[in-house]
Amino acid sequence: MQKIQLTTPVLTILPAIAIFPVTLQLVSNLHIGGINTLFLFCISAFRPSFNYQVLKSSWHGLQITFSLAVISWGISLLIGLILGLISSTTFYKIIELPKFLGTITKRALAIPRATHELIWGLLLLQLFGLAPWIAIVALSIPYASLMSRVFSEQIDRIGFEKINAIKQNGASGLSVLVTALLPKIIPIIETYGAYRLECAIRGATLLGVFGLGGIGTELQLSIISLNFPEMWTSLWMLFIALFILEKLIKAIQISQFYLNNIGRYILISLFIICLSITISILRADSLGLNIFSSFEFHSIGRVSIEKFSLALRSIDWTKLILDTLVLTLLSSGIAIGLPPLLLMIFPENFVQSIISAIWIVCRIIPSPLSVLLILLCCTPSISVAALALGLQNMAVLGKILKENIDSQSKELFNSIKSTGTSKQIAWLYGKLSPQSNSYLTYSTYRVDVILRETIAVGVIGGVGLGWQLKESLSSFAWEEVVLICTAFITITLSSEIFTESLHKKLNSIDDLTQANPTQTFTK
Repeated sequence: MQKIQLTTPVLTILPAIAIFPVTLQLVSNLHIGGINTLFLFCISAFRPSFNYQVLKSSWHGLQITFSLAVISWGISLLIGLILGLISSTTFYKIIELPKFLGTITKRALAIPRATHELIWGLLLLQLFGLAPWIAIVALSIPYASLMSRVFSEQIDRIGFEKINAIKQNGASGLSVLVTALLPKIIPIIETYGAYRLECAIRGATLLGVFGLGGIGTELQLSIISLNFPEMWTSLWMLFIALFILEKLIKAIQISQFYLNNIGRYILISLFIICLSITISILRADSLGLNIFSSFEFHSIGRVSIEKFSLALRSIDWTKLILDTLVLTLLSSGIAIGLPPLLLMIFPENFVQSIISAIWIVCRIIPSPLSVLLILLCCTPSISVAALALGLQNMAVLGKILKENIDSQSKELFNSIKSTGTSKQIAWLYGKLSPQSNSYLTYSTYRVDVILRETIAVGVIGGVGLGWQLKESLSSFAWEEVVLICTAFITITLSSEIFTESLHKKLNSIDDLTQANPTQTFTK
């Protein structure tokens, strides 16, 4: 009797089982009255408000969000590139300094990277009051650390044999950096840097939901007043802006201008980044945001060991940490498993186009606002937060998966379909199978993102460390705030270590699958 083996395409769908416990809890906590309100929200998508004042307010908020996002993105990109260089072991090999300096730098950068931008925003808001620069700093700190990690990993992947060969020819350290590293880093800057710009816009929108200005504030005010037509005016405006931005980025990437002249490309890129920052600062100033305004530090009072000890005993750490981990697992299951499941069940191009449109909506709505929408018809629970967070990340993973599947060859799919199998099975093994390992590999990274974002949905959804952080900040219990942030950073870093080991295991079998893509199906 043969043992039943789980193939990689099936493993990509298996996490979707998380939808069952989430659905059961949501149904048990459902109240019918809120369903009508949720229905009005959906209908309002086709009837947004075209009132002049609403359009003017949404446009003003969108400009603020984009200005703050571009400034944060430009600063974090430049800082991230520098930090990525000095945190790589290859850099210290080139300049002949001890490699442990790079390791120390990399470990130190893990702390700001593990701290969500919302935590930075809320902390700075409490310490310095409401100011436009808070959103910029809150986004720049974690984004610079995230970019430095990606750049550092790409630099360290360059074979040192090539670098050493250039050094043997008498080249200086600076010449080696320019000749060996820049051609490898530039494509990463172009692709990942562009991706972080979209993330910065979404991050600025999220911070706006919590009172830091921009279109996020417009969305929050609309949903609190249940004025869904006005909310959809802002959402459609945000969608159109992101759509145009995405098309511009793709046009730049397709041109591959950097292949013609790397030196010129670097200078032009630096000029564009600095120009974007300058224009955004000037535009923000014209919109009434005084980014360089003075600030006043609000004292946190006296901190003592006794207060820390009391905070340790007064908080139910076991429940908070378990709630956060369960929220992460449920959200990750929905985010990872639903995209391939939906695309497999509905392989028709027309239906998949509708699914892609739904994913666009899920991506642009900040997860805390999704929590508020679900709370219209459900009582607060882990499932509410898990569904909101899972749907947003599902939309991100779904977009990536569909783009990769659409760009690959259809030869395997057609050959399997010609055997008489159903469309679903042919899609599973003909289209999903070649992408399974890369999709699972990226999903492991996405779990870290989801864990970081539990803070944002927890603040609204009333679960996990996010909710306790909000309560502690509201009562100015700084000892509790420090302990909560420490606990959250520890969990996030532990998750990174685990997912990195899982990522290596997935990579170890990736070559085998690519060598024989039909192997999974024939088994």
